[in-house]
Parts: sequence; C-alpha cells; structure tokens
Amino acid sequence: MANQGLNIDNLTPEQFDELLAQHEREIQLGNVPEGSRRPAAPPKRWFRPLMLFAATCLSTWYVGGPEYSMALMAILLFHEMGHFLQSIRYHVPASFPYFIPMPLPPIGTMGAVIIQRRGAGDRKALFDIAISGPLAGLLIALPMTYLGIQWSTVQLVPTNGAGFQFGEPLIFQWLINYVHGPIPQGYDLFMHPFAHAGWVGIFITALNLVPVSQLDGGHIMYALLRKKAHIVAIGFLLLVVGYMAWTGRYQWLLMVALVTFMGPKHPPTANDNVPLGWGRKILGWLTLAFLIIGITPDPIRYYDPGEQRPVRKPAAIELITPPQHGANPTQPG
Repeated sequence: MANQGLNIDNLTPEQFDELLAQHEREIQLGNVPEGSRRPAAPPKRWFRPLMLFAATCLSTWYVGGPEYSMALMAILLFHEMGHFLQSIRYHVPASFPYFIPMPLPPIGTMGAVIIQRRGAGDRKALFDIAISGPLAGLLIALPMTYLGIQWSTVQLVPTNGAGFQFGEPLIFQWLINYVHGPIPQGYDLFMHPFAHAGWVGIFITALNLVPVSQLDGGHIMYALLRKKAHIVAIGFLLLVVGYMAWTGRYQWLLMVALVTFMGPKHPPTANDNVPLGWGRKILGWLTLAFLIIGITPDPIRYYDPGEQRPVRKPAAIELITPPQHGANPTQPG
C-alpha cells in the first residue's frame, strides 16, 4: 500500500476522508502485518433494534402479562449482551441485538439475533463469543425458573378446556421434584409467570445449543472440533429426521428445513489453529451437554375446548398454563 511514510497529522479533514475512501477505511501505519488489521465495523444503527425490542416487550406482555414479559426479556437481553460484549472485546464487527416479536401465545417472541461478519475472529474469539450468550442467559433463567416453580401451585387438572401444556425438560423435572416433591396422578403444576419465562428461556437456550450451522452450539462445536464438527452437524440432523419418521412427530420439521437452507456446515474462522486450552474445552463440552437436560422432544401442545387431556402419571412430564377464568381447581390435601 502506498503512503506508508505519510504523516496524517498534516492532512486536512477533507484529505483524510479522501484517503479513507481510497483505501477502504484502512490505513497502514509503519510495518503493520497484513493479517493483524481488523475489519472495519459497519456503523451501528440503533433505531430499528430499539423499536424491535419495544415491540417484543409488548408482544410478550400481551401473551403472558407484565411479570412474564419482564422476566423473559431480561433472560433474552442477558443472552444477547453476552454475545455483543464479547464481540466488542475481540473487535469482531457485530450489530445490536435484533429482537423478534411474535404476538401469539404461548411464547410471544422468536428470540433475538445478532448479525456478525463471518470469519472476522479467530478460533478463540468464536468460542468466547458463542458460549457467552447461553451462559449469560442461564445466569438469569435458572434462578428465575427456581423462583417461578416455588411460586407455582400444584392443582387438579381440568378434564377439558382450552390451554397449552408444556413438555418438561429434565432440569424442570429435577427442580419441580425438589420444590414440590412427586406430583400425584391427576394433578399438575400451574406455572407462575416467572416459571413460564424460565421455561421459555431454558428452551431457547437449549435450542441454540444444537450443534449445527450458525447456532451457538454450531459455533462452539466448530471451535472445539474444527472441520470434524461438520460430521457432528450432519449426524445430528439425520438423528432428528429419524426421530420424526419413527415417532410421527414433525414439530422439528421447520427447524430442520431452516438449518438445511442455511447449510449445516460452519465456515472457517480467521485462524482455526489458535489453541483453546483445556479450560475452554471442558467448559464447551459442559455447555453443550445442557442441550440434553434443557430440551424436550415434545415442547408444546394445545388442547381445544372440550378435548380430553391425558391423565398425568406420577413421573411428571408436562406442565399446564393457568386455567381459564371461572375454573376452580383444588390443591392436593
């Protein structure tokens, strides 16, 4: 590049702007190695992310009320800020979080995304940016879930009436059994809004830890295994397709289609040879293992008015939203 000996202090503002435009916003000062120059970050536009955040607050409020909305938005905000702050730390260009409103029960949102430049960071940066989101979100989601389960009540399940039932991941089963003990047959847990938000936060976190494509789990797996992660991604997708074909449950068909459309393989980083160290490797595998205890194969079911609900077995596997107004459920004596 020319102008290596140029003293930029002698440039007028107009000359400096012209030089920036000529060299694509990168100026080489002295002997700066080519690979060490950081990609220029695009200007951050805050208006649209702020409006989407406000819209998602309203959509979650509409679905679950103020307590649910505040709890869930705190979980999602911590998750996204974990990614965002690590991106700043590693100088990886990233947008503000884009929250996705969905004013339909029982969740009210499709989560949030951050747009990052591919290949801008090395292997260690990829790992730290990817893992910080789930860990930060769980710092809020797990205590919120515990409090919500404490404030939830065990009540007799109505035999009919419209409502949603939520499948229990293992972490929920453990917390319910710890707080309430075994739930009798015919009874169920009527969730407090904090428990509802905790369930959604845990589910979204676990879903993001699926080790494929551009999901957090895909980033973490690639940082751990590099190109061998592609084998894991394809194998996981085949496992999900096989599960759907075997059970006849096709709830995950849309996700499989989206991941297939994005491509299950992960692009390389700026430097795949940067070592992670044993501490990061252990943390990475433990975080990916949360997928096993945080997800449920049959997450949400809706029952129409008059439709008979299944009787709950003592080994709890379902949650139920609070009953309609006018119902008079009783607690076990």
